[in-house]
This record gives sequence, C-alpha cells and structure tokens, in this order.
Amino acid sequence: MRSFSNLWFWIALAVFWSSASHWVLGVPWDSVLRAKRNGGQAEADLQDLVRINCNRLLHIADVSGLFLIGGSCFILTGLAGVGFGYNVEFAQAVFLLLFPMSIVSLLSVRLARRIRVEAPSSDDLRKRLARHRFWVQFIGMISIFVTSLWGMFQNFQISPLG
Repeated sequence: MRSFSNLWFWIALAVFWSSASHWVLGVPWDSVLRAKRNGGQAEADLQDLVRINCNRLLHIADVSGLFLIGGSCFILTGLAGVGFGYNVEFAQAVFLLLFPMSIVSLLSVRLARRIRVEAPSSDDLRKRLARHRFWVQFIGMISIFVTSLWGMFQNFQISPLG
C-alpha cells in the first residue's frame, strides 16, 4: 500500500485534476470555447448544458446535501485520522485526493446557485465559468504541490538513506 512511490498514484492525481478543470459544472471546457468563438447554436447549447447541469447539481444538493456533507466529513475525518494519526500512507493519499475536491464541489454548488438565481447573460456566464475553472485549477495546483511535498517527505522517511 505504498502510494507515494507508486507511479499509478501520480498518474491518477494528474488525470483527476485534469478532468476536474476540463469539466466545469459538468460542462466540457471546449463547449465554452466553441460558444465564445461561434455563438449562435453553440451558445444556446452552452446555456442548455449549464442549465441542465446546474439543475441536476442543485437537486442533488437540495435532496441529499445534508447526508452528503455528513458522509463526506465522516470519510474525510476518518481518512485524516487513520492516515496522519496512524501513519497509513494509503489513507493519506486518498485524503490528499479527496479533500481539495470537496472544496471544489462546494464551489460548484455555490456557483450553480448563483447561476440559477441571477440567470446571467451568455457573456457573463462564460466569464463565471472561466473564473470557476481558474479556481479549480488553482486548488488543483496547490493540491498537487502539497501532495508532492508530502509524498517526497514520506519517500525520504522510508528510504535506506533516511
């Protein structure tokens, strides 16, 4: 269960954050770019995709949001306790994957609520999606940096030279 010395963990981390920054509120980023470039039907498709995904996300949040938050906090607390309290590297790795993504999920629900309430114009909608994508990428960058530092620290701790 050595996670930080496993190449597959680092590949999964890169794919995880790459996918998170590509799918903004469940909408592929290329759709946002196509709507900006072409307008017309692409713009209408973007509006529909955002509306559908916002409604889906908010329905999940409204119906089972309390249980999801409680379950997520339970899992994250358990992973942090087992991982960092009992020094289980696999739990540390999973925590370092899931905790930043929980922040992204909260930001996504917040943006979905704002979009539903304000019903922004196409231009403003693209700007909000771009801003959200920037913050997802920023959180991902910080997450990868912290995970790589912690992973190097763990690998040095068990190396024969350390």
